[in-house]
Amino acid sequence: MSPGADPARGATLWSATARSQPLPEASAPPARIDVAVIGAGFTGLTAALHLTARGRSVAVFEAERVGAGASGANAGFVVPNFAKSDPQRTLALLGPERGRALLDFVGQGASRVFDTARRHAIACDAEQTGWLHIAATPAALPMLAERAAAWQALGRPVHMLGQAEARALTGTRRCAGALIDESGGTIHPLDYCRGLAAAAIAAGASVHERTPILDVTRQGSAWRLSTPGGTVEADRVLLCTNASATGIARRLLRTVVPLTVYQIATAPLPADVAARLAPKRQPFADTRANLFTARLDRDNRLISGGMAVVPIAAERRMARAIAARLADEFALHAVPPVEFAWRGTAAMTPDFVPHIYPFGPGFFGAIGCNGRGIAMTAMLGEALCNAADDVPLERLAVPAASPRALPFHGLARIAPSLAVAQARLNDRRALS
Repeated sequence: MSPGADPARGATLWSATARSQPLPEASAPPARIDVAVIGAGFTGLTAALHLTARGRSVAVFEAERVGAGASGANAGFVVPNFAKSDPQRTLALLGPERGRALLDFVGQGASRVFDTARRHAIACDAEQTGWLHIAATPAALPMLAERAAAWQALGRPVHMLGQAEARALTGTRRCAGALIDESGGTIHPLDYCRGLAAAAIAAGASVHERTPILDVTRQGSAWRLSTPGGTVEADRVLLCTNASATGIARRLLRTVVPLTVYQIATAPLPADVAARLAPKRQPFADTRANLFTARLDRDNRLISGGMAVVPIAAERRMARAIAARLADEFALHAVPPVEFAWRGTAAMTPDFVPHIYPFGPGFFGAIGCNGRGIAMTAMLGEALCNAADDVPLERLAVPAASPRALPFHGLARIAPSLAVAQARLNDRRALS
């Protein structure tokens, strides 16, 4: 692993290979705006872009740099569905009307990302090649077939592939068949995030990096946002901070279970090896509880990730483990050298669907990508824009929920470690 890829220092594949430049320093924030957006990741910048198109004055506030959080630390998969739910479960959870509205909304996510990149000429290695969900065992095929049929019934470009075709597209040893969603694909997430910021600025928004929001209080009919440099008044406030644990962002963090996810990128593969593993450059995940994922970047680095049972000083240990798993799953002659390793945080809601949270009149947050960050944030940003535009919560496609903290939220941080341990045990039994 290269010395500069130490996750503790925040280096990622994306920061090292970005073709975009960091934003120039912005002027001081305006004293008053229509909408204040807190968080310059995918959700916040997408909301800002929609709001400026509707004629609203918008300022985006970011405690660090654009893409410093999960938007710049994910693996770049663009997947328009739920990681831990499916259409049948969503309909049962929300009812036929609300469930169908959410499914139709979420299903547009991948195409919305790629359309946005094209419309605003965002150079982000966008490849809408499709996304594969691999059945790791024959026992998983009925579940995938049922899921594919449900998405097909909703008009989505989803169908099943037989074992021979799926294996030819992925090069994996453990593949009994696969579901393919033709609208999925991959991007360079940091370039996409910076491109969203540039598009929002070009449309009239202002983006203020290294400007944390310390507090938000109600003052008459407006909201007052406190920053280290002074205060800003806004009619509406959107909290788009995902699982950040600092300042005002804790209001969202307490509603979810945060998961630490470790990612690696190998050294570039030889062209013939890359062509064997992904001839159509399609990213995939499999059906095991201890999820196996893989994709290629533009230079044919192999990208994969995983979670640690003991997330203490786990960076180098997880990098070695993920690389060894790649060698095993793809039957490589040797464990590929790791060029970059980094970590990020995913936010999981208790019911595995996204939610909008009302914090007061005109003050909304949204969270709950549940491992589907890029496509889901494209839709969460739009939903937050509609909320700021006074669309009643009951008419939004994303369901609203109370912003109260999860019970025993402090203990909830232990749950992922237990779940990873159980997942590995279950997978060993299933494959034995």
